[in-house]
Amino acid sequence: MTTSPTPTPRSLDTGGDARRRLLAGLPVTERRLPVAGTSTVVLEGGHGPPVLLLHGGIECGGAVWAPIVSALAERHRVVVPDLPGLGASAPVERLDAAAFADWLLALLERTGLQRPVLVAHSLAGSLAAGFAARHGHLLGRLVLYAAPGIGTYRMPVGLRWVALRFTLRPSERNAERFDRWAFSNLDRARERDPEWFRAFAADTSSRATVPHTKRTMGQLLKAGRRRVPDDELRRIGVPTSLAWGRGDRFVPLALAQAASTRLGWPLRVIDGTGHVPHVEQPPAFLQAAGLHEPAGR
Repeated sequence: MTTSPTPTPRSLDTGGDARRRLLAGLPVTERRLPVAGTSTVVLEGGHGPPVLLLHGGIECGGAVWAPIVSALAERHRVVVPDLPGLGASAPVERLDAAAFADWLLALLERTGLQRPVLVAHSLAGSLAAGFAARHGHLLGRLVLYAAPGIGTYRMPVGLRWVALRFTLRPSERNAERFDRWAFSNLDRARERDPEWFRAFAADTSSRATVPHTKRTMGQLLKAGRRRVPDDELRRIGVPTSLAWGRGDRFVPLALAQAASTRLGWPLRVIDGTGHVPHVEQPPAFLQAAGLHEPAGR
């Protein structure tokens, strides 16, 4: 990984060494950009058709996409921001649908992205769907990934419990309890790269103690769970598809199946995975998201 010459303010680089370990070896440049009145950290790498990756409700921000960045950068220009108030991006007072849309519009302009494939995960996927209903002409394609807002969603009781425990006491032990809900098989995924998972746990737990991160996570959870009305979803004029882990316990596959039936969006299911197939089964996720095509196709 290469980094920009502008140092990251210590007050915003809460993850510190853990973030550097999360991003170690990636063919990306990290820089800090002014976007919609806030300081946004962006990873960029590769050449070819543009792909914009938006993470969901995770304290470490865009670093969670690390397992697929190198493969994507072989064929695409990849842009991975930390959402406002998360990761190493600066704090914001609010992150709701309107603020998200303003930020994303400014990000597309600031990075010069022309009709990228937008892959949006989980809570950010819900907000991206609303954005695409109004600004789909700015996108080339949309991949919604484990997004609760495209259907009727009720957070599972067990998930509420582990999430509350982690919020009240963001220890690495409670982070692991949360991750066991997120992954179909956490132990198997962790065996592939134990050092990356140690850095992931350390970075996430560290940032989860920061007041502005807690505030942003709460706002994102509220905004991202809200259902996007079907009449808005049907206004999305850009090709849209769904990618889902078969064993997703955060946002069950049934929600995606119902949305696919109602809206006519293709649904690609990833076997042997939970809520984060891009970490659990990176090649299978890239295939499901339609990102394995050669550049220019």
